Parts: sequence; structure tokens; C-alpha cells
Amino acid sequence: MSADRPTALVTGASGGIGEALARRLAADGHDLVLAARSADRLAALADELRRTHQIDVTVIASDLARPGAAAKLVAALDDRRIDVLVNNAGVGLYGPFLDSDPAALSGMLQLNMVSLAELTRALVPAMAARGGGRVLQVASTAAFMPGPLMAGYYATKAFVLSLSEALADEWKGSGVTVTALCPGPIATGFQAGADMGDSKLVKGKRLMTAEECAAFGVRAMNAGRVVAIPGLGNRVQALSPRFLPRRLVPGIVRRAQAPTH
Repeated sequence: MSADRPTALVTGASGGIGEALARRLAADGHDLVLAARSADRLAALADELRRTHQIDVTVIASDLARPGAAAKLVAALDDRRIDVLVNNAGVGLYGPFLDSDPAALSGMLQLNMVSLAELTRALVPAMAARGGGRVLQVASTAAFMPGPLMAGYYATKAFVLSLSEALADEWKGSGVTVTALCPGPIATGFQAGADMGDSKLVKGKRLMTAEECAAFGVRAMNAGRVVAIPGLGNRVQALSPRFLPRRLVPGIVRRAQAPTH
């Protein structure tokens, strides 16, 4: 750990956008704290980043889908200075809301919203006291609309976007910036994890890579942008509900997400 290098905490860093964000921040000269459930995958990534970038990387195994996990993660930091908080960890559930497994639904709500808010609340005061820091919250284009067949997931991302915009306003003048990164579908394991491989939204389409999304997100964070949507098509999709009668939007989203068969 170097006093000259900022330290970034990245949740959900064992794959997908989180891993890509960790790689990007490492290349930019950050020391890292990587958190996720998969300790083995984190350890392998940490070894690689240490060798490649000569940085300090700490690994903390943490299942943020469990109540109380955010507080345990903060305790494991042992008062270590965090200059950049990247709340990336998240999951989705695909299918009718009443068909969702109750435990999986509760875990998604805990991970996507509660742990994110708790980590932000716990780590930002020290940033503000130092007069500077950055928070990158990974939301989604789903945040801008209701999402039949992924109703709970879309709602969690609306929470992330709303929270981020509000905190960015509350923290004006503090030196702490908040950026909500709102990608569309990304070529990661997320779709398989959410069991949405047959959705028209992703099947057969060329998706943005995690690396492209991460590079865009870090640039937006460093620029202090509050809402950052990568890709022209995603920006059009995210903003289009503003120009439609709200009663029509759920049906449009449902048709876009329905299985192809």
C-alpha cells in the first residue's frame, strides 16, 4: 500500500463489469480492495493485478446479499482509507414476479439496494472529512422504466439511480462526487445468472463488452458526471419513456423482454 496511490473498493469484482472496473482502476494506478463471494477468483485476479501493475490488492470474501454483510465488510477494512467506492455487486431475476423464489428475491433486494446504501453511508463520511472522494454506483438503463418480467430488478436499479442523483446534490461542495453508471445489456455472465438467455432484449444481439463499459464508467466518474449512460442506443432507450404516455411503457418493455419462442 502506497500513501501516494488512491485506494478503490470494488464490490462484485470476481467477474463481469466489476472485474473490468478493477482492471481499469488498477491500470490507472489505484490500490484495490476487491470484494465478492468467490474468494478463489478474487485471489487469482489480485495476483495478476499485483504482478502487472505493482499495486497493493486486498481481497475480502463477502456475500453482500446477506443482511449485515456490508457492516462486516466495513469492519474488515480496519479503518483503511477508501478514496473510491465502486458499488458494482448486483444480480437480476427474470420471469413473472410471482414465480420468483422468495429467498432469491430477498437476496436481490439486499444486494442491489440495502448493501449498496449501507456501504455508501458507512464510507463517504471519511471521504467528506478529507475533502474528496468518488462513488461509482452501477445502475442500469432499467432504472429509467418499469420492467415487466424483471419487475424487482428494474425497481432496484431505479432505487440506485434515484439515490445517486439525490446524494450528488446533497454532497455538492463536499468534494465527494457520485456517478450512476447506467449500462444496457452487457456481454457478461449476468444474463445466464438471471436466466434471461431467451429474452428478446439480448438473444442474438451484439452486446457491449464489460471492458468498454468499465472504461466509459471510470471516465465518467473521474469527470464527476452524475448520470452516465454508455452507447447512443442505450441513451435513446433510457430517455424514450419521457416522451411516451407512462401507461404504455410497461407493455413496450414487456414485449422487448419476452422470450423469443
